[in-house]
Amino acid sequence: MILRSVLVLVLLVGVLFRASQSLRFDLQSGQTKCIAEDIKSNSMTVGKYHVVKPNEDHPLPDSHKLTVRVTSSYGNNFHSAEKVENGQFAFTATEQGDYMACFWAPEHSPPITVTVDFDWRTGVHTKDWTNVAKKGQVD
Repeated sequence: MILRSVLVLVLLVGVLFRASQSLRFDLQSGQTKCIAEDIKSNSMTVGKYHVVKPNEDHPLPDSHKLTVRVTSSYGNNFHSAEKVENGQFAFTATEQGDYMACFWAPEHSPPITVTVDFDWRTGVHTKDWTNVAKKGQVD
């Protein structure tokens, strides 16, 4: 009985940790942050990002807009955007290896911090499983 309880707890913790799929990070003005993902050849990958507004009642200032690039380990460019507050990308990997998403914040005086929400999914995780019909829902 105790073994069964431990097994259920381990499975529950594993499911909860896999549910977290986005990343939030801070980026100082004038700095760059790159995130790498090892992707297999012919795998679908999708990503979306947005700058978290410091004040919801006002438009995002230009100082908080980013330059974003997604490249392969061979230097091929798969996404590029300049002075944006949000964006998305999708592609099928043509080569296996590390793909990098790099975010640049413009120089600002006094220095500021930009908060970015980033969601990057590859392979089976690109599918929106929450919208797939369940067996009991199909007529």
